[in-house]
Amino acid sequence: MGHPVLRKIGKTLTEKEIKSEEIQRLIVDMHETMIEYEGIGLAAPQIHESLQLAIIEFGEDSDRYPGMGAQGLTVFINPKITILDTQEQGFWEGCLSVPELRGLVYRPRKVQVEFLDEKAKPQKIVAEGFLATVIQHELDHLQGTLFIDRLKNEPGKTPLAFTEEYARYWAPEEGDDVGELDD
Repeated sequence: MGHPVLRKIGKTLTEKEIKSEEIQRLIVDMHETMIEYEGIGLAAPQIHESLQLAIIEFGEDSDRYPGMGAQGLTVFINPKITILDTQEQGFWEGCLSVPELRGLVYRPRKVQVEFLDEKAKPQKIVAEGFLATVIQHELDHLQGTLFIDRLKNEPGKTPLAFTEEYARYWAPEEGDDVGELDD
């Protein structure tokens, strides 16, 4: 947080650029970085590349996100998001660009995203619940937005906490109406 690239709108990529060795290598590097830092998503601006490129992947067997389903590696290039359900859901979000902090963020619960994949082929995904939140978090990065920009104050609750304090006081328990995610 603080690096200017995180506040820029990423550059769109052409089909030729997407298929280039440079971008293909960048996608592999991003995936390796995401795994190394135990994230479930990573956007190019987070590694100082101002591009319309983000990836998401998480498994069904996640100890960190039990019961949230799974999403195979998905590469989003030049994404366009449409909100399909304005009812909001809350998750305590974390971010590799905002280390050691968690914030309670409310986002629309169902979205559609049209994008190009790593082969420059058009794709469309409809996502709801946890996956919708993860996608919105990552695609925000491509527009120069961080999760801390979306915090809302609620009476009796803190919308932002250090990771240690979050775990002690705010981590959701089974049956809570909010969950958690960490990109």
